Amino acid sequence: MPMIDLKTHDRFGFSALPDRPDFSWPEGKRLAVCICNNIEVFSYLDGLGSDSAQVGAPQTTRNYAWREYGNRVGQWYLFDLLDELGFPASHNFNSLLLDRHARIAERILERGDEFVGHGRTNAERQDALPEAEERALIEESLEAIRAFAGRAPKGWLGPYLAQTPVTLDLLKEAGLDYVLDWPADDQPFWMRTRAGPLLSVPYSIEVNDSPAMVFRQQGAAEFERMMVDQFDEMLLQSEKYPLVYTLVLHPFVIGQPYRLRALRRALAHVAAFREKLWITTPGEVAKHYASLHPPA
Repeated sequence: MPMIDLKTHDRFGFSALPDRPDFSWPEGKRLAVCICNNIEVFSYLDGLGSDSAQVGAPQTTRNYAWREYGNRVGQWYLFDLLDELGFPASHNFNSLLLDRHARIAERILERGDEFVGHGRTNAERQDALPEAEERALIEESLEAIRAFAGRAPKGWLGPYLAQTPVTLDLLKEAGLDYVLDWPADDQPFWMRTRAGPLLSVPYSIEVNDSPAMVFRQQGAAEFERMMVDQFDEMLLQSEKYPLVYTLVLHPFVIGQPYRLRALRRALAHVAAFREKLWITTPGEVAKHYASLHPPA
């Protein structure tokens, strides 16, 4: 049988979960909980963008309006729910939102939540760009948020979690501390770049409303069960390993009222265990982990 040439990378090595040093989150907590919200803006009848009924559908007035519902309505339902529960959140934020929907950014500042760099718009992907253009996309995105919020994000999630072979290098060179694009673990881990180490922080592509309910066409009840089962199992596993539970949301998906009801029940379940949890943001997870486990 011929040998297969498996391509690889030099960003990180293999690490089995049981072989790692034990540690705890602040106050001895074993499970960190992060709500990661994606706030996105799209081009009208142009570029990329998901559809509520058909994967790969062309851009139409209907699916543009469906996505815009998240910014006009769903996001505000979600802010109110988080306020009721006293939960912080991080927001993967397209920087061109500041041109059209700055009121959303104002509410993020009012809440004291975290901005995470998320490109300029989800109408484009950065993995199709040459290095100079990708660098410009990253720098433009971060600078727009810095100018508005007074400081640039320290974390990054690429639109569609897309990367080129040099994305990690460019992110580190732009001054970022962590990235969410590599869903390879339930703990943070260090990655190598040409400019030094960059931390990968857990980010779920499974407990994520867009792939679950838009692409796999699962219902709100299924997603509720998914959120709860993931949490319950990770809470149990965290007795042995310190872990990060991430719940990934998009307001044009989860902000539909019948889906919001499912989210409300799931978050109420999580909140019932509040005393056992560190309810925080990816940026705080990155900061705490780096203080305990600086890069070699």
